[in-house]
Amino acid sequence: MKRRTKKIDFNLVRDRKLPILTLDSRWHEMFSEEEKTAAIRELEQKLNDLLAKQGKLVNEIKDLKQLKKKLMADIVSNMEIDNSPIGKAKAKKQEKNKQYILDINEKIDREMDTLSELPYQIKEVNEDLLIETLSICYKRTRKQSNEIKELSEWITKAREELKEKILLKQDLEEKNDLMYSYIHDILGVDLMENLDRKHFLD
Repeated sequence: MKRRTKKIDFNLVRDRKLPILTLDSRWHEMFSEEEKTAAIRELEQKLNDLLAKQGKLVNEIKDLKQLKKKLMADIVSNMEIDNSPIGKAKAKKQEKNKQYILDINEKIDREMDTLSELPYQIKEVNEDLLIETLSICYKRTRKQSNEIKELSEWITKAREELKEKILLKQDLEEKNDLMYSYIHDILGVDLMENLDRKHFLD
């Protein structure tokens, strides 16, 4: 009768503080590229895309704030407006700068809204990736545990066989030594050397 595998509720990992898996070198060490499933690859790409989007938005907002600061400084430095041609040009530039600032504020607000949602999306995809990782790890662990058991049994058997072979070798060596020593004593050195040359050195 086949033993039924108990299903594990990997959703227990949700809402825990987790490292970002694709930024963790130990996570990458767990899988070669060939071992990654289609689901792992898809979630890994999705997570990396979200992280890249987050980084891009942070930089864009920073640049927009710097541009806004520059425009504000330009407005302050051109406050003196009169009816002269230069004054009218300043006034026109002031209006343009004010409009640019309004546009920048709207863009910053939109990007801040998007940026505020990204940590939740990143967290969710990261959890999904961990759940998929755990599922694969447990399958691999079960499979490898069976292989470890088989290898342990093979090693135990091989050790016993090796022990038997060592004892057999020692026994044969002792018998050879006994026979050789006995014949050597009976026949003497000269005759033994002659026989050795004929039977062992040819």
